[in-house]
This record gives sequence, structure tokens and C-alpha cells, in this order.
Amino acid sequence: MFGTSVQQICTRCALSCLLAICSFAPAAAKPAAASTSALASARVPADRLARYSDLALQWMEDYLRIDTTNPPVHEIEAATFFKNILDQEGIENRVFEYQPGRANLWARLPHSTIAAWRPLILLNHMDVVTSDPSHWSLPPLSGQVVDGSIYGRGAQDMKNEGLAQMVVRVMLKREQAALDRDVIFLAVSDEEADGTGSDWMIKNRALLGNAEFGINEGGENLLENGKLRYIGVDVGEKTPFWLHVVAHGRTGHGSRPIPDSAPNQLVHALDRILAYRTPLKLLPIVEEFLHDMAPYESPERAKQFRNIRQAIEDRKFQEDVEQDESLNFLLRNTVSLTMLAGSEQTNVIPPEAGANLDVRLLPGEDAQQFLETIRRIVNNPDVTIEPQQREFRVANYSPANTALYDAIRRVSGQYFPGSLVVPRLTSGYTENQRYRPLGIEAYGFTPYTATDAEGSTEHGNDERVRVEEVRRAPKILYDVVMALAGTV
Repeated sequence: MFGTSVQQICTRCALSCLLAICSFAPAAAKPAAASTSALASARVPADRLARYSDLALQWMEDYLRIDTTNPPVHEIEAATFFKNILDQEGIENRVFEYQPGRANLWARLPHSTIAAWRPLILLNHMDVVTSDPSHWSLPPLSGQVVDGSIYGRGAQDMKNEGLAQMVVRVMLKREQAALDRDVIFLAVSDEEADGTGSDWMIKNRALLGNAEFGINEGGENLLENGKLRYIGVDVGEKTPFWLHVVAHGRTGHGSRPIPDSAPNQLVHALDRILAYRTPLKLLPIVEEFLHDMAPYESPERAKQFRNIRQAIEDRKFQEDVEQDESLNFLLRNTVSLTMLAGSEQTNVIPPEAGANLDVRLLPGEDAQQFLETIRRIVNNPDVTIEPQQREFRVANYSPANTALYDAIRRVSGQYFPGSLVVPRLTSGYTENQRYRPLGIEAYGFTPYTATDAEGSTEHGNDERVRVEEVRRAPKILYDVVMALAGTV
């Protein structure tokens, strides 16, 4: 059913989606439920909830053992894993193998009302980054449980969330949930590299059903000393603007130094770039986040957060920002030196030396203007600076006053009483950036809590998630979905 049948399947599926769109309710705000409304999961018998938790753990172990390392490319195995579950549950689904070994999975639970609100998309990516087994305590594809945590590449990014979304889909089906909007499950390939999976979905956007909301990776529910500090919902992301810096010079023997050699000129250029302090800028979502976080800070820092517009004008505060990794990226465009290249031999002075810079721009920033600023700072005709990407996408964000954000806030308040739900701007890229221009209000939300130590294993060594979180997360996400899409 793959390969040559993709276009036929896509056409049938698109027509199905378009027919569903015709019954959508007019564009108006769906009334919010009371914050004290009973959670939907409270209507599910305890023995069935326990069974769903058992399935989550079993499927998580299985999912982590499927190698979806990117590169190379073989997400088709993960898509088939999901498809087998969906087929067994009788849930409408399609697999689109858009390149050999590369596939997206689409599934839909339809609304049960005569009129419907626009759909909700549960989005995840199946690929994971590479791993070096020599630095892991357990094999990265083991899916093994040790000391109450399950280990495997993708346990934090983002097989854990994709698995929770799948369990929620099974719960909705088995519990015969009454929905007033379609709930679409979308598992894509290649998020960690070129984003070809989402490229394909956006090209075939009829499959998205004119969705109103999306939940994707992101967010942070930080545990400190056994207590949840806050529930962070990513409403926006900075956008990458990677730069390639190349210095040119005379080549020669390493025994005879050349003052204006390519490596020397590269070092001087990088020294200028890294010494440049990008201006501090305050976005409304950052101002709201800092204001909400003020009660958790020291008295001095709390005062600064409550009056952040005034604080950023203070030189001492500016110096403090530069030393605070958790604050610096929120208030400015950032530049990180990540790669260097020169001669392949120690005794050869090369004609070229290069470096890569990971630049992250705030929403609304002009990439070309930033590039020209960096070129002026270097001010050397023998040094070229060019973007690595073919296309630059201006960063965007979603508001924090929508029905989905409110559903997250209400459900989180019942699971974690007293914990703040705060909007966040994340330093990393997520594919929410790709879907918002389609009219989808997309948020990074995770139903998992994590300590700083656990969260730092994302893309790192010994990536892991606690078993108790794997068992609980689908229930939380189920309640969020039902708070938005349920008829009761």
C-alpha cells in the first residue's frame, strides 16, 4: 500500500477530510468549561485506567527499541508499529511512504456531533538523533527499565510524547468518547534534520482538515526537590539562522607562520563576533513569563522580573543576563560557535578555514539585517559569511488566551494544585513554526514532568524517563484533549 499508492490514498483521505470540514461550526469561541469541572478520566473505571497505563509502558519499551536514528532514514518501521495498533483498534489511519524508508502516519477520530469545531492535531516526530553507545550506561535502543526509569534514545525527545498521544487515541476510541471536533494524530519523519515529513504534510494540507489547534513537543514541567515548580507551555520558539564563516588566505608550510593566514583571520573574525553583544529586547510573552515567575525568585530578582522593562536598562542586570543561560536567550538574539574546520594536517597552513555559528533569532527579527550586522562587525573582505539554510522562516507564536491553552491550564490545575501555568518562549526549534502559518494555533505541551537532570538527557547520554511518568502522562493528555474536544 506504500510507494505508488500514496497519491491515490492521499486523494481519498483528502476528500474525506474536506467532507468533514463542511460540517464545522462557524468560527466562534467555544465556551470554556468551569475550572472545577470533573476530569474526563474520572469517568473511566480504575481497572481500565490501570490497563491503559500498562499498555503505555509496554508500548513505550517496544517503541524505544525501534531504530529511527536520523540519519539514516527508516521511520517506516515506527509508522508500521503505530499502524498495527490503530488497525487493531479499528481507528481510521493511513501511512504515506513519501520516500523509500521515510513515512508519515495520519489517523483520525471523527466528531460525533452534527456540527463541529475545527480539528485538534496531536503532532509528533518519529525520528531521533544519533547516539554514541560508548557513553551510555545501557544500549541506546534497549528500552530497558533500571531503577524506575526506562532508557532509550527518544525517551525525552519525543517518543515519550508520541506514545502518550497514541495511548490517548486508543482511550478515546475504547471509551467511545463523544467529540465535538475531529482529533487527528500525525506522526512525521525527519524533524531532526530537514523536515521533509512536515514538508509533505503541508503540501498535502487537506489531510490537516483546516485544524484550529495543535499540540506538539515542547513545554517544560520542572520538578525541583520533588515539587513541580511550574507548567511551562511553549507558545513560541526562536528560529535558527545558521551561519557559515570562511576565511581565505595564503597556504604554506606550518614551520613558517603567515600572519594573515586563513586560520588566523578566522580566529580574529570569530573573536569579533563572539565579543558582540546583541541588544536586549523584550517580547510580550517573555514579559508575562518573567512576571509570573517572580514569586519563585529571590527578592532582588523578583523585583527585576516584575519590572523587567526597567531592569533591562540597568548595566548590572545586563551583565547578569549574559551569565544566566536560562534568561539570556529569552531577551536577545544569540550566537553560539559550534563547529571549526581547517587543515587536515598539522604542518599545513590551509587556504581556507571555516566555522559554523548557531544563531537563534527572536520572533519578528529580520535575518538579512542581522547578517549585515555580523558582516560589518567582522569587516574583512577575506572573510565570507553566508546562511547555511536555503530558506529562512520568521519565528512566530500563538496567543495564551485560546480554548486549548485554557484547557491545558484547567487540567494542569487539577493535577498539580498551586502550580503556575506559564507561557514560554523556547530557545529550540519545533515544527509548530511550520504549522502556525496554516491558521493552526500550535503549542508545545508535555504531560510529563521531569527533573533538570532528566531533561538534560534530551539529545544527550542516558536519555530516560521515569516509569511512573510513562504510566500517568496519557491520562493527563486524555483529560486535556477531552477538555477541549469532549462534548461533556
